[in-house]
Amino acid sequence: MDHDVIVVGAGPGGATAAMALAQKGYDVLLLDRQNFPRDKVCGDAVPATALDLLLALGMKEKIAAADFYYIDKLRLVSPKGYSMDADLEDEHHLIQSAIVPREKFDVLLQEHAVDSGAQFVQAHVKEPILEDGKVAGVRARVNGSDKQFRSKVVIAADGVTSAIARHIRSDEHVDHHRAVALRAYIEDIDELPHQVEFYLYEEILPGYAWIFPLGEGKANIGLGMRLDTFRQKNYNLKQMLAQFMEMPDIRKRLKNGGQLHDIATWQLNFGSQKNIQRVYDGALLIGDAAGFINPLTGGGISNALISARLAVESVHQAFLKEDFSADSLRVYEDYCKQELWRGLRRSYYLQRVMELTPFVVDWIVRRAQQHGEFAQTFMTKL
Repeated sequence: MDHDVIVVGAGPGGATAAMALAQKGYDVLLLDRQNFPRDKVCGDAVPATALDLLLALGMKEKIAAADFYYIDKLRLVSPKGYSMDADLEDEHHLIQSAIVPREKFDVLLQEHAVDSGAQFVQAHVKEPILEDGKVAGVRARVNGSDKQFRSKVVIAADGVTSAIARHIRSDEHVDHHRAVALRAYIEDIDELPHQVEFYLYEEILPGYAWIFPLGEGKANIGLGMRLDTFRQKNYNLKQMLAQFMEMPDIRKRLKNGGQLHDIATWQLNFGSQKNIQRVYDGALLIGDAAGFINPLTGGGISNALISARLAVESVHQAFLKEDFSADSLRVYEDYCKQELWRGLRRSYYLQRVMELTPFVVDWIVRRAQQHGEFAQTFMTKL
C-alpha cells in the first residue's frame, strides 16, 4: 500500500498530475470515488491552453480520435441586449478550444494516466492519515472495506468539497469569492455552429448565462452568479434558467419549447481570495480543491491543468531533496502566484466592474459592434 505519490481525485487536474508524475517514473496511485466514465457537473468548455498541455503529455492521438466539438467564435450579449461576435484566435495554440461533455473528457484523461503508468483504484477517500501533523497517506473505503494507502506526498484534486482540504486547512473561501451555478443539456435548440454564447443581463450580474453548442441541435446551457449576491436576492436557479429561456431571442430558437435533461447545480471557489493556503506537510491542493476557479468566467479546467503541472514540478523537486515538508513544497505556491495570481485578480476586478457599472459593458459591446479590431483586442485581453 506504499506509493511515492497519491493523487486523490481523477478529474482533469488529478489525472493530469498522475500522468505527468508517472511519466517521470514515480509510483503513482490515482484514487476516485467513482469509476469511469462518469458525469461531472460543468459547462464543458475546454480551453486551447488546457488541450495544449495535454498534447505535450502525449495525448495527441487520443484527442484526435475523440471527436471533440471545436469552437472558433464567441458571442457576448450585454445587459441592454447589445451583442458582439468575435473570432477566438488560437494562432498561439496547437489546437482549438472545444466543448466536450465531462463524461467523455474525464475518462480520456483517466485512461491516459493509467496508460502512462499510474495505478487507478476506485476508492472513497474519507480523510488523510496524519502523523505528527504531517500527511502520510489517506484512509479510504474500497469495496465496502476500510483501507489505508500511504505515500510520501498526497496531491488533493478532489474538488470543492475536498476531503483532504476539509481535514487539514483552517481557512475557507468567503461567499464574495464563491459562485453557484446550474447546468443542463438541451436537445432542441438552433445552436450557433461552433460559437459559444455568454449573456450578461442585469438580473444575473455579477454572473452570466451561457449556451455552449454540441452540434445537431444539442447544447450545454446554464447560468451562474456570485454566491453572496445569489443569497442576498434569494434567487432560484431553476426559475432563473426558465426565465432566460423565455427571453425572445432564445425562445424563438427552441424547436419544441426547450427539452432539458441532466439538470444539476454546483458551487465553485474563486482563485481571487488572498491568503488561501494550498501547501501542507506532505500534501498540496490543486484545481477546484485549491480554489482556482476564474472569477469572471467560472472556468476551472485550464487552471486545474496548470496547477497540476506546477504541482508536478514542485513534487519532483521535493523528491530530489527527499524533503516533503511544507517548507519544501511551498515552491508550488510561488509558482502558482507567478503564473495564475495576476490573471485571477484581473478577472476579479473585471467582475466587479460588470457588477457596479454594467453600462461599461454596454459601451464596450456597442463599440465592438462597430470596430472588429476593438472586439478582437477586448477578447484577447479577456
